[in-house]
Amino acid sequence: MIRKAIPSDLDGIEELYDAIFRREEQTGQCDTSWRRGVYPLREDAREAGKAGTLYVDIQGGDVASCAVFDQVQPAEYANAAWTVPAKRGEVLVVHTLAVHPVITRHGLGRNLMAFAEGLAAGMGCKAVRLDTYEGNLPARKFYEKLGYQEAGRVSFQFACGTTQMQVCFEKALG
Repeated sequence: MIRKAIPSDLDGIEELYDAIFRREEQTGQCDTSWRRGVYPLREDAREAGKAGTLYVDIQGGDVASCAVFDQVQPAEYANAAWTVPAKRGEVLVVHTLAVHPVITRHGLGRNLMAFAEGLAAGMGCKAVRLDTYEGNLPARKFYEKLGYQEAGRVSFQFACGTTQMQVCFEKALG
């Protein structure tokens, strides 16, 4: 069941993030560019929850996946080759989509993205946009399978002081 996150979901969200970090540390395969203790943090989830933009998928009473859906386009998005002409309020942006690594490949990410697209359509948005780490090949293939088009590789400057290439994706609605 996908719904807006509530404060009692924070422990489950933090555990989900931790499970992703543990998997990457144990396997040495770092698909995300996330860094333990830097991003994402419980506080990031709390702030998104307060803003009403954090969504969770609850399976068996536990947080199985989560994401932030808002209309905040990072400044770096100005450097992407978007094909859908859309004003600021006509785009839904997906941030920090995470699926618990124990239950990947069960359609949870696909369900979250379908939810995001429905949410965007209901808001009158023309497109859904997102970015992912250039080295995250599984995520890039996932978004392409869902019909998202690459809008270019863009250098992002993150608050922690790192710079990295992100691949921007976009899907037209309607």
